[in-house]
Amino acid sequence: MSNQLFDAIDYLAKDKGIDKDILLEALEAALISAYKKNFKSATNVRVELNEATGKMGVFSRKIVVEEVEDNQEEISLEEAKKIDPNYVLEDVVEVEVTPKDFGRIAAQAAKQVVTQRVREAERGVIFSEYADREEDVMTGIIQRKDPRFVYVNLGKIEAKLAEAEQMPTEEYYVHDRLKVFVTKVENTSKGPQIYISRSHPGLLKRLFEMEVPEIYEGIVEIKSVAREAGDRSKISVHAPDPDIDPVGSCVGQKGQRVQAIVNELKGEKIDVVEWSEDPVVYVSNALSPSKVVDVLVNEEEKATTVIVPDYQLSLAIGKRGQNARLAAKLTGWKIDIKSESEAREEGLLIEQEEVLPDTEEDLFE
Repeated sequence: MSNQLFDAIDYLAKDKGIDKDILLEALEAALISAYKKNFKSATNVRVELNEATGKMGVFSRKIVVEEVEDNQEEISLEEAKKIDPNYVLEDVVEVEVTPKDFGRIAAQAAKQVVTQRVREAERGVIFSEYADREEDVMTGIIQRKDPRFVYVNLGKIEAKLAEAEQMPTEEYYVHDRLKVFVTKVENTSKGPQIYISRSHPGLLKRLFEMEVPEIYEGIVEIKSVAREAGDRSKISVHAPDPDIDPVGSCVGQKGQRVQAIVNELKGEKIDVVEWSEDPVVYVSNALSPSKVVDVLVNEEEKATTVIVPDYQLSLAIGKRGQNARLAAKLTGWKIDIKSESEAREEGLLIEQEEVLPDTEEDLFE
């Protein structure tokens, strides 16, 4: 075996980012396999590689016995002592059995096995690199698409954007750049697989973290996200420091920060509301942009009855119930919305009404 093989291994290790020891182990395994196949050896064979000299050797491991029954696996005590007088019964003797033409045969047989191990090692490197990116946002380029998936190149790997994870209002074109949320990374028999989403609430959360420094630095916290991808989302934020305006920080000057996220999500409307531990305040905020007259809280059932002005009822409920539905997802509270007039009829709204006098005498009494 020449030094060229070891040079090739050095090159592969550097070029593919694979541990050199892994490649050497793969080569040893391939050479053992080739020897067994071509010379019908038993299983007790070891290959020794010497990088310094560029040489290799094949050694058969035999057990020292009184009487030899299997020449491939056993050696007599008499023969063993010719090699080393110190051998005793049950010792293991290594005998070099390297064939003259083994280098040529081994190279041919080893090529496929080494290639496979290199591929496996590459997959391992790729998996390790992307496994840490779960629940993170990555930017990729659309390579192709079919009825089930949009395939996005994320650098060293192609990720699948399933139909269920696509935004219903969004068109996908080959060569477009796209920000995606990594939902899962798994190592399969076919190699690493990365699953991504454009509709996951986590995408909205990560985009705010990227766009708003106060969130990234922990000055403002994202408490909850509710999203109907491509249409409307709500996000609740909180600042432990009362001097910080969490909503203003997220919206940005003249709405620039939130508008950048809206643009990335192709026009998806985003309501940024302030979180509160008081469910009355929190639910009221969550129903933005609707105004709220009162919130009745049922702690046991974690349910609320929200009373809004008659003219705000449709706004509070939203188109196809969307505003109320998103507010319920955001807060974790059930929300039943009633108009003021409906609340009065049911006796839910207590008002301090002005009492007018019936007569002039009553006025002066």
